[in-house]
Amino acid sequence: MPEPHLLAADADRAAVVTRLDASLADGRLTLPEYEDRAARAHGARTYGELAELTTDLPDPVPTPARTRPQRSAVHQAVHQAVHGGAWHGAWDRDLRTAWTGWAATAVLVVGIWLVSVLATGDLQYPWPVWVVGPWGAVLLARTVGEHRRRELST
Repeated sequence: MPEPHLLAADADRAAVVTRLDASLADGRLTLPEYEDRAARAHGARTYGELAELTTDLPDPVPTPARTRPQRSAVHQAVHQAVHGGAWHGAWDRDLRTAWTGWAATAVLVVGIWLVSVLATGDLQYPWPVWVVGPWGAVLLARTVGEHRRRELST
């Protein structure tokens, strides 16, 4: 840590609390000790006050970086064929997740509506359209917009 008399920032206080969290999880601190130290960390003004809170704790052990195993050329080609195309990237994963949620909800509400129609024998108002319709329209607009943006950027 920098010199003890220098003022600490919010990020410094958060880093100490994160270290205290890990020590609590490891069993090095009891809950009352953790609560006391975390409260003092949030109220600390200087690096010296923060350093006092972790002097009896071991230095954190860095976790080794995970490396992906090398893929064979065949595996890469299959991966590209399956996962390539229109659905790739973080934005597309978000879209795919959103569409999956929409489809699951659509199946659920249409199923509920269908059971109620079969149970009563009356053809009821198709209310599921108000649940899945607007949501689907927004998702469709996002999907089309993303595909157009990709076409323009290539």
